[in-house]
Amino acid sequence: MKRLLDRIPFKFINLIYWLLLSYLVAALGWWYIELDQQNDLMLAFQQQQVIKEYGNDPLRLEQVKEAHQRNAKQYIGEGLTFLVLTLAGAFFVYNAVRRQIKLHQQQKNFMMAVTHELKTPIAVTKLSLETLKRHQLDPEKQTKILGDAINETERLDSLCNNILLSSQLESGGYQFTLQEFDAGKMLVAAVKAFASRFPQRIFEMQVPENIFIVGEEFLLRLVLNNLIENAIKYAPAALPLTISLLEEEDKVEFRVADLGQGIPETEKQKIFEKFYRLEDESRRKTKGTGLGLYLSTKIVRDHKGELLLENNHPHGSVFKVILPKNN
Repeated sequence: MKRLLDRIPFKFINLIYWLLLSYLVAALGWWYIELDQQNDLMLAFQQQQVIKEYGNDPLRLEQVKEAHQRNAKQYIGEGLTFLVLTLAGAFFVYNAVRRQIKLHQQQKNFMMAVTHELKTPIAVTKLSLETLKRHQLDPEKQTKILGDAINETERLDSLCNNILLSSQLESGGYQFTLQEFDAGKMLVAAVKAFASRFPQRIFEMQVPENIFIVGEEFLLRLVLNNLIENAIKYAPAALPLTISLLEEEDKVEFRVADLGQGIPETEKQKIFEKFYRLEDESRRKTKGTGLGLYLSTKIVRDHKGELLLENNHPHGSVFKVILPKNN
C-alpha cells in the first residue's frame, strides 16, 4: 500500500480530494433545494386544505404560513451548520493529510541524504586507510590523506550527533547541564577546528574576551558548528566568513556571516523546518540532511534565545544566535 501511495502524485490526490469535496457541497445544496421545494408544495397543499375545510380563515392560513417559515428557517440553519462543519472538517483533513504527505516526502529525502552522508565519509576514510596501508607515501601525501580521513570522520561524528540529539530533544530524554562558561573561548575553539579542517578557507573573527554565559556548552557549540558548516557549504571558497560575538547588557549575540548567494525570501522560514532543504538544485547538490538548522533552532529556543536570519551586504546571509547571559 505504501509503495502504491508513493507512486501516486500529490497533484492527482489533490484533484480527487477537491472533486469529492465539490460533489459533497453540491449534494448538500441539492438536498436544501429539494427540501425547500417540498416545503413550498406542503404550504400550497395545506392552504388548499384549510380553504376547503374552513374557507379563507385568516387565522388558520397565518398558522400555515408561520409553520412554513419555521420549516424554511430550520432547513437554512441545518444546511448552514452542515456546510460549515463539512468545510471545517475538510480544511482540517486537507491540512493534516498535506502535512503528513509533506513530512513523508521529507523523511524519504532525509533517509536518502543520510544514507549518502553515511556512506561517503566511511568510503573516503576506508580508501584513505587502505592507501596508507598499501603504499609507501612521502610525509606530505600522508598528511593530506590523514587530513581528508579526519575531515570525513568529523562529518560522520557531526551527523550522528545531530540525529541522536534531535531524537533525544524531541522525546525529552536529553538532560541539560547548565553551567557558566566563556562564550568567546568556545567560539574561538569552534572556528579553529574548522580552520584546521579547511585551511583554504578564510575565517575572520571578532571576539571580545571575558564574556560569560550560562548554558549547555556542548549544545551551543553544536549550533555554532552547524551554522559555520552551512556557511562553508554555500559560500565561495575565495570569500571570507565572518564569525563574531557581541555583548548587549544581559544578552550575547553570535553572528555567522557569509558572502554566498543568499537565501530567497520565500525560503527564509522554511529552512528552519525539520528535514527541509532549499529547492534550488545547485544547493541540493551540497552535502547535508536538512536537520542542522531545525536542531539549532530547537537548542536555541530551549536556551530561551532566538535564531535569526538576515541578508548580508552586498550579498549572502547572516545567522544570528541571541542568548540571555543567564538562563
